This record gives sequence, structure tokens and C-alpha cells, in this order.
Amino acid sequence: MRTLSSGDISVVIPVKDGERYLEELLHALRAQAVGEILVIDSGSRDSSVAIARAAGVDVHSIDPAQFGHGRTRNLGAQRTSGDLICFLTQDATPCAGWAEAYLEAMALADDVGAAFGPHLPRANTSPMIARELEEFFATLAPDGQPSIQRRGGESFLSNVNACYRRACWEEIRFREIEYSEDQAFGRDMLERGWAKVCHPAAAVLHAHDYGPIEFMRRYFDEYRGLRESSGHVEPFGLIAAMSQTRSAAAADRRWMAAQGAGAGEQLRWSARSVVHHGGRRVFSALGSRAERVPAPLRSALSLEGRDGAAAPGGGGGAGGSERTGGAPRDGEMLPRTKHIANAIEADDYEPAARIWREGAASLAEPVPGMADRDRLRLALVIPPFTRGSGGHNTLFQILTRLERRGHTCSVWLSDYHGEMRDVWPARIRDEIREYFAPLRGPVYKGFQDWQGADVVIATGWQTVHPALALPGCRARAYLVNDHEPEFYPTSTERALAEDTYRHGLHCIAASPWLRDLLIERYDASADAFQLGVDHEDYAPREIDRRQDMVVYYARHSTARRAVPVGLMALAELGRRRPDVKIVLFGTDKPPHTSFAYEHQGVLRPSQLSWLYSQASVGLCLSLTNFSLMPKEMLACGLPCVELAGVSAESIFGADGPLELAPLDPLAIADAIQRLLEDPAGWRARSRAGIEFVASHTWDHATDEVEAGLRHALAEREAALLID
Repeated sequence: MRTLSSGDISVVIPVKDGERYLEELLHALRAQAVGEILVIDSGSRDSSVAIARAAGVDVHSIDPAQFGHGRTRNLGAQRTSGDLICFLTQDATPCAGWAEAYLEAMALADDVGAAFGPHLPRANTSPMIARELEEFFATLAPDGQPSIQRRGGESFLSNVNACYRRACWEEIRFREIEYSEDQAFGRDMLERGWAKVCHPAAAVLHAHDYGPIEFMRRYFDEYRGLRESSGHVEPFGLIAAMSQTRSAAAADRRWMAAQGAGAGEQLRWSARSVVHHGGRRVFSALGSRAERVPAPLRSALSLEGRDGAAAPGGGGGAGGSERTGGAPRDGEMLPRTKHIANAIEADDYEPAARIWREGAASLAEPVPGMADRDRLRLALVIPPFTRGSGGHNTLFQILTRLERRGHTCSVWLSDYHGEMRDVWPARIRDEIREYFAPLRGPVYKGFQDWQGADVVIATGWQTVHPALALPGCRARAYLVNDHEPEFYPTSTERALAEDTYRHGLHCIAASPWLRDLLIERYDASADAFQLGVDHEDYAPREIDRRQDMVVYYARHSTARRAVPVGLMALAELGRRRPDVKIVLFGTDKPPHTSFAYEHQGVLRPSQLSWLYSQASVGLCLSLTNFSLMPKEMLACGLPCVELAGVSAESIFGADGPLELAPLDPLAIADAIQRLLEDPAGWRARSRAGIEFVASHTWDHATDEVEAGLRHALAEREAALLID
């Protein structure tokens, strides 16, 4: 993982009437050289916006009705680009060393997904709040050093002052709840296997010092939000509450004495302390039981004036009451409805809805002989991508070779959910060239500049419905890398992915198995192509090969890789052969395992070839279409174990160069062990693998895809003759 700097930090500050501390806060951030600052203003009537703009930071304004603690912070994360996303409230001023402390926290371990620091009281903070802040944060880092919390540990997290690794936020995101979105995130991230850090040096000056009544109303809101996010109900008993209040007030007096407060000052604060702690006990208990409080009273008790009930998972269902007459019981009548304005401009899957509503755009008239023209106009429609995307690598290896053959090629990004909304087209093109292949043609975001094509080529399922809506095309094709409905459980996404095969696009599938599935299950027109290997990168290296090293593509974020089964197989292998060295790669986040292993992370092709050239057995499992990685292992002379009964046989045969095993940890361990303990069999597999993939090149794959594109045009010509 690369070393991060303060320039990799994006800071998001939700603001409403925050002029009191905002200038001080922004000045402190500038002094720490953070990379990006975004102020999200929700209707300030003071000078907050002017202060932010004068400081030269980005300001995004939203309607006050659109503000939500989780929603607005998700928006802020989406509109920034740093690898680290820090959230501050408008009255939390970073202390010296704040940014450096967060960088240190994130560097403690690869699985650290979030960090937070203490809230230091300002000079005019009441003794009750100052003591609680000091004592509370001291318990989270008791030795004054950064402390790491993992699953089963303390889940506290506060967006008053917190820092998130972007990958962690992208995986989890804040819940859209009224309060305690940070606490909910803390629980969610620990459950997902991420760690978080409390760093004492990542401190901010911050304290809410309301009057006694305002404090009580705030506690009502906070504990109401805690109930909504976690189901917590604050216990309450009169005698216990009185005892807790006396104890807390006594602690305040001791703390004031330790700070050197005089007798008069202690006396002045003592009555306020009793009111504060007593009110807290009552209003926190009321807040966690807000669903039992009548709506008008809820609104009066809430500092934010909310009157919605707070019953997690509760509330009435659609069933009727058994009572058939008489007056309704308290709470039996429906609550008052709340009008919700539209929050988005179009439905999540508007391109699919448009095709269902209006049908596909008409294809342009075929031209006789167009399938045999030397040069075609080809438009490739792609979904968003990240570095290391195998599917996008396949697309651009082929498209750049089609360019070299004289075809006019363009790329069109279809971005359903705005994942690359803030990336300029020129930057997208640069990333394609950097991550995948030296594309020469133009790249467009969206279809405002659509120019038509001989063949429009859909790729991932998210691109098919947008491609169907494009006019001025003589034919449509679908380059299918995998059977994507299997990526999802029963869901809208699965249904939409299945729908894409039923619109008459000529499919060009990345294996014979996938081609046959499309024909038999969906009655699609389909050809097949073989994935190529870049033999300049993937070939045996001049390095001594170990006889005891197994490498596994353990990309656990991709469910179709069956990583839990692969890890069970390696655990079994480790019990049988404790001398074997196990190396996992393919993901930045090391998987949790029951055995020790070496972790290599995400590697470049040239690095992978060195890894494959020194290992003795490779393991790569595919529950759907066969992946490119086993071919690259074979090209480096590395025998590989894959799953039987899926797609590998359609390429390699049942007894080809791959060692095939059923989806059974013991059987997979058996297959690996056979290769480790049979030198003659290992050498035969190694030679056979190199020979088999020698003809599997990207030029040959391009030949097959080009033939498939011409087939799509020929089918259009044939349809014209039939008509």
C-alpha cells in the first residue's frame, strides 16, 4: 500500500450558520496542507458561505430539507477524491498535528478503515462537559498511544472528528438515519472485518455548551438516534438515577478542585451540575423510548423539532386489528403522513425503465456488403472501472488491436450511479491508457455527443439498456465476459442482468461454455472468443522455482471466486504439509484465515510473472466463466488447480493442462498435494500448460471478436433480405 501524505486528505464540513468558528477551522486546515476542503452548506443565513468562499474552499449548497447526517456525509465523500476522507463539524477546530496523526493512524495496519481523535474542551466549556470529554477519550487510548479496535471491541466513532479510508467508506457507506450515523458505521465496519484507531494526537477543539434545557433536548435527540441505529434502550429507575446524578456531580467537584477552581466557582457550578446530570438521565431515557411519547411532545422535546417516532424495526405492518368497533386505542390510528420531495432526478435504473417504456431505438438501414468492409465504425460502451479490472483489460486489449487494423473506435462511459461523475473525460482516457492499453480513439462521458456507429458494442450488463437507446447504429453486439446474473442473489440487479440477453444483441462470449449457455438458456445469437495472454509479460523467468510454494488468487471481495472454499482447502493442506509456503494475492486487504501465510497484495503483470515463475502450484477458482489468470499461470510454467464442472473444460478439456477438482476443500487440497508430491506429473503439467497457451494471444482473440462483429452486421443484412 502506497504511503499517504496530507495531500491525500479530503475534508468535508457540513455547515449551517457556522460563522462563529468556521474561519478559525479553515485556517487550521490550511496550515496542515490538506489536499481538499469541501463545505456543504444547508441554508446558512449568516456569513458562513462568504467565509468559506473567502478561504478559497469548495462550497456546495443543498436545500435544508435535503440535509441528513448520513446522507449529507455520503454526498460529501462522493464529491471529493482523496484516499482519506475526514469529517469535521463546523465548530471542531483541528489542533496542531491533527493531519499527521491521521496519516499515522492509517499506516498502523492495512485493515484500518477509520480513525478518530479526542474532542478537547474550549476555554469556556462547562466543567461537566470538560470532565466527561477528558475522561471518556482517556478510556479509549489509556496509555496515551494510538489504540486499534477490531471486531468485538469498542465501536465508538464520532463524525465531529473522524477520518475514513475511502475503500472502507465505499464498502459500507453511512446509513441514512436521523442521528448516530457515525456510531452505526463504527459497528458496521467492525462486523465487516475492518479495524479503527483512536489516536490521541488527532485532536480538535470542540464542545457543545448549551443551556440546561437545550442540553436535555439534545440528549433526547442523541439517545433517540441511538435507539434508531442500534435498538439501545437506556435503563432508568428513579433511585438509580438519583444515585448516578449525585455521583456525577461529586466527580465534577473533584475535577474542578484538581483544576484549581476556587470554592466560589465550585459552588456556582454545583447546582448546574446536578441539573445537567439529572436532566441527562431523564431525557436520555425518554429519547430511547420516543415512540411512546405523543408526537407534539416529541417535537417539543427535540432540539431539532422532529416529531417522528423512533422504533427500530417496529411500527405497524399491513395487517388489520382484531377490534371491529369502538374508539381506537392510543397509537392505533395511522400517524400523520409526511410529504417527501423527490431526491433524485431519475430512477436508479432509468435506462432500463426507458427501454421497457419506449422500446429500443430503431437500427439504421443495413447497407449491402457492410459486414465485409475493411474499416468499420465501432463504439464501445463501458461501465465505470478501477485499476486491475480484468474485464476492462480484456476490452481494451482487443479494442486497441482493432484500432491498429484500421477500424475507427470510440469509447462511451455509461455511469448508472455516478461513480466517475467528477472525473473529466480526458482523465478517464488517461487512466485507460495507464491501467490497460494505449487507446488512440476518443473517450466520452454519457451520450450527449453520440455520433452513431456501424456497430455499438455493449459490455457489462449495465451498458446494454443505454446501448439499446442509441440511434444511428447499423447493428448491436454484446461482448460478454461472464454470466453476470450469477454475480447477484435474487434481486433487481439479477433480473436486469438476465434481461440484457433477451434484446437481440449478437453476443460474443469469452468461452465456448458461456456461448453455449447464452444460446441454450436465452436463445441468443452468439459466437465465442478465447481470452489472450500477453506473452511478453507472462513467460517463465530466470529464477529458481521452489518446490513448496502455493500461490492463491484470494480476491475475497468477488464472491464468484469461492475464496472461503479455497481458504478451507489451504487450511487442510497446511495440516497435511506444514512445510508448504502459502502466498495469497489479488487484494489490498489481507483475508482472515486459520493459517499463516504471506500476502502480496495487488501486483502488476510483470510482478505476477515473477511470482508465478518461482511458485510450484497455482490456485484460482471460478464459479462462473473461466478467468484469464490460470492461462497466465500456465504461460509461466506454473501448474494450476481450477474447478471442474464449470467452464474450464470447454477450453482445456477434462484432462488438459489444468488440474481440475470439484468444489470440495478436501478434493482441492488433494489436487494441490498431487502436484507437490509428483515431480514427473508436475513437469508434464508445466510443459503442457506452456504449449497449450502459446497460441492464445490477444491478436487471435481480436480475430475472433472482429469476426463476431462482422457476424452481427451480416445478421442485419440477412434480416433485410428476409424482409
